Amino acid sequence: MAKVAIIGSGSWGSALGIYLANQGNDVKLWSFNEDEKNLINNEKRCVFLPQARIPENVYCSSSYEEVLDGAEVVLHVTPSKFVRENIKKYKEFLKPDQMVIMCSKGFEAETCKTLDDVMREEMPNNRIGVLTGPSHAEEVSIGIPTALVVASEHEEVKEKIVEMFKSPTMRMYTTSDVKGAELGGALKNIIAFCAGAAVGLHLGDNTFAALATRGLVEIARLGTAMGGKEKTFYGLSGLGDLIVTCGSEHSRNRKAGKLIGEGYSIDETRRQVGMTIESIDNIEVAYKLSKKLGIEMPIVNAVYAVLYEGLDPREAVNTLMTRTLKEE
Repeated sequence: MAKVAIIGSGSWGSALGIYLANQGNDVKLWSFNEDEKNLINNEKRCVFLPQARIPENVYCSSSYEEVLDGAEVVLHVTPSKFVRENIKKYKEFLKPDQMVIMCSKGFEAETCKTLDDVMREEMPNNRIGVLTGPSHAEEVSIGIPTALVVASEHEEVKEKIVEMFKSPTMRMYTTSDVKGAELGGALKNIIAFCAGAAVGLHLGDNTFAALATRGLVEIARLGTAMGGKEKTFYGLSGLGDLIVTCGSEHSRNRKAGKLIGEGYSIDETRRQVGMTIESIDNIEVAYKLSKKLGIEMPIVNAVYAVLYEGLDPREAVNTLMTRTLKEE
């Protein structure tokens, strides 16, 4: 079994730690929060995963050096806005060819770069990969059957991650399309936010289906323009992740959209959700990228106008529904 370091002790980092520890791996979690660290070590609980118990072979520390010592694989699981900052702090403790897997989904807002690009810039000598797919932390932590995708240009990285994760409750797939896998996971949060807004506006299943379907078209348009392969966006890391995020009460992005649809402000929404909402930052990034690359993204344009230009959500729906008619 492997020695695994997980950078980030939030819901997804803790869920991955619980799952891998239950598979017999030796897991060390890094946390910036002393209370979180003590809860994991002393009470074997995660505040974000009330149904799950943390196994004895999970240890949490606030020291990068301690967590990374002896690790065969590093899983990076922090909010996207902290990815570069965290990597800069821990990369000195990595071995030159260390496997580092990005498990976060999003963009670096200031540069509009994908997280794999940030990794390549900060750790050019390391073997990197992306772990993604339709997976709520709440379900992975209690062993509900899940399928994930590991993307990497290195065959040994894919083989190692598949070997670590595969089990009767975890089916693993592989791809070499790192960019496509990364973008599917980042962009689906935007459409999930919109699906939540539709719920908040008391719209129906018809609206939900239209948003999800046309949203996937927009994801694929931007994703392929940025170097992803079209078929990737219709697999687990695109369509699969879109389905689970748009339709589940577990989704904080859907919950955030619902609150905006109900009339809450962005600040009130952040307080209500209580955890990182990647979609709100991602919407601004996707909007900028679509303009830069000349990609038509009417759903992204509409939700950007709601969040940053004061457009009423119901008027945004009307704008989308009355656009010039066209062939699908």
